[in-house]
Amino acid sequence: MGTAVVQPTGEFEAGSYQSFKLTYTAGFFGIDDTGSIKVVHRFASDMGRPQFDHPAAANYVTVEASNGAVLYMEYDMKRNIRPWDKTLYIKVVRGFLREGDQIIVRFGDPRQGSPGMRIQTFCEDSFEFRVLVDAIATYNYVQLPKQPQIKIVPGTPVIWKAIQPTHRHIDDSFRLCLKGEDKWGNPSNRCQQQFKLKANLAVQGIPETVSFNKGRFGLVIEPLKCTEVGILRFELLSDEDEIVAVSNPMKVTQQIGLRPFWGDLHGQSEETIGTNSARDFHAFARDCAFLDAVAHQGNDFQMTTEFWNHLNELTNEFNRNGEFIAFPGYEWSGNTGLGGDRNVLYLNEGETIHRSSHALVDDLCDIESDANSADELFEVLKHKACVVFAHIGGRYADINLAHDIRLERSVEVHSAWGTFEWLLEDAFKQGYRVGIVSNSDGHKGRPGASHPGATKFGAYGGLTCMLASDLSRGGLYDALRRRHHYATTGCRVVLSTQVDFNTPAKLYAEDPSLGDSEFIESNTAMMGDILGSSDRQVDFKFECHTSAPIERIEIRNGLTTLETYRPYHEDSLGNRIRIIWEGSEYRGRGRETNWDGSATLTDNTFISFDPINRYNLDKKFAQIAENRIEWEALTTGGFGGVDAMLEFTDQGVLTINTELVKIAIPINRIGMDDLVFDAGGINRRIRVFRMPDNNPHREAEIRHRIDINTGQDNALYVCITQEDGHLIWSSPIYIIPE
Repeated sequence: MGTAVVQPTGEFEAGSYQSFKLTYTAGFFGIDDTGSIKVVHRFASDMGRPQFDHPAAANYVTVEASNGAVLYMEYDMKRNIRPWDKTLYIKVVRGFLREGDQIIVRFGDPRQGSPGMRIQTFCEDSFEFRVLVDAIATYNYVQLPKQPQIKIVPGTPVIWKAIQPTHRHIDDSFRLCLKGEDKWGNPSNRCQQQFKLKANLAVQGIPETVSFNKGRFGLVIEPLKCTEVGILRFELLSDEDEIVAVSNPMKVTQQIGLRPFWGDLHGQSEETIGTNSARDFHAFARDCAFLDAVAHQGNDFQMTTEFWNHLNELTNEFNRNGEFIAFPGYEWSGNTGLGGDRNVLYLNEGETIHRSSHALVDDLCDIESDANSADELFEVLKHKACVVFAHIGGRYADINLAHDIRLERSVEVHSAWGTFEWLLEDAFKQGYRVGIVSNSDGHKGRPGASHPGATKFGAYGGLTCMLASDLSRGGLYDALRRRHHYATTGCRVVLSTQVDFNTPAKLYAEDPSLGDSEFIESNTAMMGDILGSSDRQVDFKFECHTSAPIERIEIRNGLTTLETYRPYHEDSLGNRIRIIWEGSEYRGRGRETNWDGSATLTDNTFISFDPINRYNLDKKFAQIAENRIEWEALTTGGFGGVDAMLEFTDQGVLTINTELVKIAIPINRIGMDDLVFDAGGINRRIRVFRMPDNNPHREAEIRHRIDINTGQDNALYVCITQEDGHLIWSSPIYIIPE
């Protein structure tokens, strides 16, 4: 069937512009009239989309036949079998190829001025230009046995990160993990720099300086011990004393109960639809994201028995109590009409994978073990040591159709696909008592640090903080079963919630909706607990220490927001306004909402601006005049926006122009409360409000007296918004009125 080579070969920086010449040489059969080849890339790849009409623009692609045969070319995002579905299709429409004739494809053809092809923004040791050949013109393609490939490597660091635990006893030793990332979020091994290291509390073992050397992806400083009670933060400073990174906060106390452990419980590798191997997946989570726990969750209909067994071997190898926890599991990927995506985490290896189908698994010897609907899945899992949570990806979990509280203890409200609070709202409406998790569902080989890159994944991948007795499978499994966890969109923060009762409440060991449940009497409850109480009022209190200034905190009871707390007052507002676009078109795959647009001022000017949740650097975000900002943006359930500093506090008019919302707002109308402009869909809207010029508040400790609703559950929880665009959710405390 022939051969294919690519030039040049070697290593190329992620997200850079390059030009490649792929040469296919026909084999013995040649290619007959109307035969074709496909050059395919993985679903996860975010290489620039090939275009054929603008020779001087990026991603310009040309094709020619060495013998003068006429070729037709088109690009389709889904013209081949997943995961190799992104397809450059080249058809011989006049003439044919004999053995030795060539088809030459130039990606990023520079001959007429194109800067090249913007290659994939994330790292991969073996990025393939996979070639499939239909030599006989039957549309039955043969994959070449040897594929041309390159290596994609990180760029130089532009951002530095410092990661530590979020709560420890004063006698505990701990570690501080440091790394540099390139502009696309790849941990970089091209670091060659020395920094000063400072802490706000007394820490034993801290060096005065730290040095990054080329070839290393990060630094781990241990053992450290904080000898003061308080909130510990580290600063990484340049030689000029410029702060280049501030660590996440760590609470240091004299007493400690459950300890927080951070995990990304949902991601994929190249054996299914992701990037890099399953071994690389686990190693990245442990060594580059510095997680405490991870779970590989491949699409079940693509997981062969051989790979399932290999995955069990890997989790057994990587799992080390007290160091790093790896759960075996998979994503049950049923069609939405049969229940939609669910994630299954097993406590132990050796369990059966109950697939939603064998769609991409040719070996049917175990097809009898399939569970084709969510109800069937719950039935076969009911006696197994596992936990399930509902997920939204391409498909979405329909928990109105199927749900089993014995197994499905939580819903995933955020992943790299977007933010989906409506799934939690579905649970409240149905009377389910679920916790909240957030993970990445990352496809780019970066669990725990899942930058979305430049594809339809519109959000940074999330994290789940599990409050457990110890770092073991059993400890984390118990935390997940009890809903003792909180979720973030990727930041690490300190968060605790508590309810205090006037009279002892019944603290149930299990959800009483399952039948009689054992209980103990308690005057307090923590996040995830389910209690019965005769109190008509309770004290709900929470404490948080965030990784960026707090924009707002919403105290919620189920579907109702009881109070919106801001750490600043009306009289501290300044010249800074915030424009937020958010929401989605609908629940399914086509949920993306385009917010391309502009903001224009009359009788005022923009002094400065900063984008919020802007991850795709291919999309424009620029100030083109002193009174005009333009952007390209989309949301998939979450939010983005712009923070703008104005020259005058109350002068002029702000005009926002997008396809969905066109508004003109007098500047003096913009205050602390949101001005909301609805655009249909699911919470699809633009919000505009004012903020202080400087907001230093990174902590809050609040007690709120709450009236208990009778005749229904009271699901008490908080949602915190940080200024940098990150969100944090506590799992609800469920109070059943008696």
